[in-house]
Amino acid sequence: MVGPTASDVRPTMTVKIFSAGVAACAADVITFPLDTAKVRLQIQGECQTSKAIRYKGVLGTITTLAKTEGPMKLYSGLPAGLQRQISFASLRIGLYDTVQEFFSTGKETTASLGSKIAAGLTTGGVAVFIGQPTEVVKVRLQAQSHLHGLKPRYTGTYHAYRIIATTEGLTGLWKGTTPNLTRNVIINCTELVTYDLMKAALVKNKLLADDLPCHFVSALSAGFCTTVLSSPVDVVKTRFVNSPPGQYTSVPNCAMTMLTKEGPLAFFKGFVPSFLRLGSWNVIMFVCFEQLKRELMKSGPTVDCAT
Repeated sequence: MVGPTASDVRPTMTVKIFSAGVAACAADVITFPLDTAKVRLQIQGECQTSKAIRYKGVLGTITTLAKTEGPMKLYSGLPAGLQRQISFASLRIGLYDTVQEFFSTGKETTASLGSKIAAGLTTGGVAVFIGQPTEVVKVRLQAQSHLHGLKPRYTGTYHAYRIIATTEGLTGLWKGTTPNLTRNVIINCTELVTYDLMKAALVKNKLLADDLPCHFVSALSAGFCTTVLSSPVDVVKTRFVNSPPGQYTSVPNCAMTMLTKEGPLAFFKGFVPSFLRLGSWNVIMFVCFEQLKRELMKSGPTVDCAT
């Protein structure tokens, strides 16, 4: 009797978590300058001094940062970013299928939209609480500048963890959990559910086979839908997480301050780099994720078959 091929064997939960973490880290390394540009554009407007540098557009922001603060500034906060993907993306993406099955009433049938959304909400929420300290450190390192005599608050990743914990308490490392939870629940649901539905539709209607082109189109669609829905919450999250103690009394106060001082469009600052970042991140992550799962199952399809 012929044994099952790699494509016939379902990836185990361990394989999914590992593949998601590796794929997310690869996507982060490649797209990190876009994320840094997004953060700088999102916090633009907080500093109203005449010396403040004005960033224009994605490429303009990246070019200006490289010229004024050095090319390596585009990767400031990368270690925290990779720590974030290992603790966050590996769980929210790697556990999605398993949690989706848990919410499905009939596991032998196709999961319903409700089960997919519930799985996205659950894995996204749990992952945020675990990975929030890495998000706080990443954003602050990306946002800080040494120009105009400003002394950086932090000299590195672990210094940032220590200073935040000692000056703001352990709760400081979980600052902005509420907006980040909202943002990532939206992102996780939209990203994973859109990708899942798009891939299934393309394969079911025989428009594309379950291979790289299908994964590419599905991931790009997921990136666009996710950016549209998450941008307002993402801007508020970035502003609040980066703010020094006392600048905003609460997340709603941060949002209201933005609205009154800068208008509704402030909630979509950095939209283009957000889409470039999320779109390219999704494409790289999902393509790598799918291929890595297949390669790992080829190398040992009979090992650890429990899901």
